[in-house]
Amino acid sequence: MTYEELKAGFVKVYGDGGDIRGYFAPGRVNLIGEHIDYNGGHVFPCALNTGNYAIVRQREDRKLRFFSANYPRLGILESSLDDLVKKENSWTNYPKGVLWAFGKFKGMHVRKGFDIYIYGNIPGSGLSSSAAMEVVIGTMVKDYEGFDVTPIDIALLGQKCENDFIGMNCGIMDQFASAMGKKDHAIFLDCATLNYQYVPLVLKGCKIVVSNSNKPHSLVSSHYNDRRKECETALADLQNVVDIKALCDLTPEQFEEHKDAIKDPICRQRAKHAVYEEYRTKAAVEALKANDLVTFGRLINESGDSLRYDYDATCFEIDTLVEEARKQEGVFGSRETGGGWGGNTVSIVRDDCIDAFRANVAKSYKAKTGLDCSIYELEVGEGGRRIF
Repeated sequence: MTYEELKAGFVKVYGDGGDIRGYFAPGRVNLIGEHIDYNGGHVFPCALNTGNYAIVRQREDRKLRFFSANYPRLGILESSLDDLVKKENSWTNYPKGVLWAFGKFKGMHVRKGFDIYIYGNIPGSGLSSSAAMEVVIGTMVKDYEGFDVTPIDIALLGQKCENDFIGMNCGIMDQFASAMGKKDHAIFLDCATLNYQYVPLVLKGCKIVVSNSNKPHSLVSSHYNDRRKECETALADLQNVVDIKALCDLTPEQFEEHKDAIKDPICRQRAKHAVYEEYRTKAAVEALKANDLVTFGRLINESGDSLRYDYDATCFEIDTLVEEARKQEGVFGSRETGGGWGGNTVSIVRDDCIDAFRANVAKSYKAKTGLDCSIYELEVGEGGRRIF
């Protein structure tokens, strides 16, 4: 939709007049560094040029009204600033949770309600539409209320919404990428300190290709929280024999020396993934800076294998997409991206092979799973912002 179409959609639902403003926050794809944002490690995501749009007008009362252009049959959903509580299976929990987090953690209480019109164009699931929702609402609140918060503050409040309001024990990566994205750059982020650097995504003769499995998934109801608990158990065991604050403080060599301190073999596998994924992520960034796509692709493959065999965070559909992608000519690497158990894969594909990649992977995936996958080239965009 164009900005004019978005505003017209708002007016059709809520009527004209008043100070109508527009905001946007992107989804993200993580190139490498999976499931280590909550283990004190580095991640390497980039923002998409697709995301969530919020067209908003502030009210004179404390009423909140929500409408999703993606789910128009739901109509206008009403709430209040005095009733910021989680409702079962409602997408409005995300914007309400952000409003709640501003007051709970910053002492910044929104005075007046809003009419909010949401439109999302992130393809499929697994590219952090929830983080994009949190960041776009946080950006809107800052703008209307004049709150003294930075984009990083907005990312952290989005994480607080996710952790303490929604009940999803995620790390900071998704919200940070959505709030801090930069066109044609990935973000090398230290999740323990929030130190970061932008790295140009210069892939000479190649593109980043995302393949959506179209398998529905929900991280809140998946094994995501279980994996985090398993990592915490492994960390507690290791802290009996080595002075560390997070799993990613260990080098692979240190892990091999002390891994037997982890009593549960499953927890040991989860810890192995975290430690080695930290090493892979740092090495992958250096490879990309050197334009060494062979090494970059190999590390992406190793990351995907670790997610499958050590972290047990994949599924048949994702495994099939990865296997078929790696068979194709011109593919440097392919792996699952995102929280896991569905969603998307990310592949580095030579420009002259993309058409064949799309046709061959789609055909094989359909034959093996019965599902149609969606395959598209990634465009890297900017972080959350006001658009009009």
